[in-house]
Amino acid sequence: MEKNIIHTAHAPAPVGPYSQAIAATGTMLFVSGQIALDPVSGSIMGEGDVTKQTQQVMANLEAILTAAGATFSDVVRTTVFLADMNDFATVNSIYAQYFDADTAPARACVQVSRLPKDVLVEIDCIAVI
Repeated sequence: MEKNIIHTAHAPAPVGPYSQAIAATGTMLFVSGQIALDPVSGSIMGEGDVTKQTQQVMANLEAILTAAGATFSDVVRTTVFLADMNDFATVNSIYAQYFDADTAPARACVQVSRLPKDVLVEIDCIAVI
């Protein structure tokens, strides 16, 4: 994959671990939104705990990326869905552990009225491999 980070001073600088834009060439991988489901038991991990749920979401994303021959460094776009925008800083701090601030993917983060199984966070991504 060839990936170029796009940055301009004529648009707002990122306020977290994401890039303004990414230009990439290669095979696109669209990963469905992941929630904090344990892949073995099918139960929600970290019920009511956004930290534990975000960690499980990232583990689920990593497992899918790995199965496709990709890593987090191949991710060019994510969408973060939160049940409560007050959890943004917590989710952001865990998310930042998986993406280098200088090359992090483009990202959107939105608060939604409800997520599947009443989880607190869901994240999807697009990778180019």
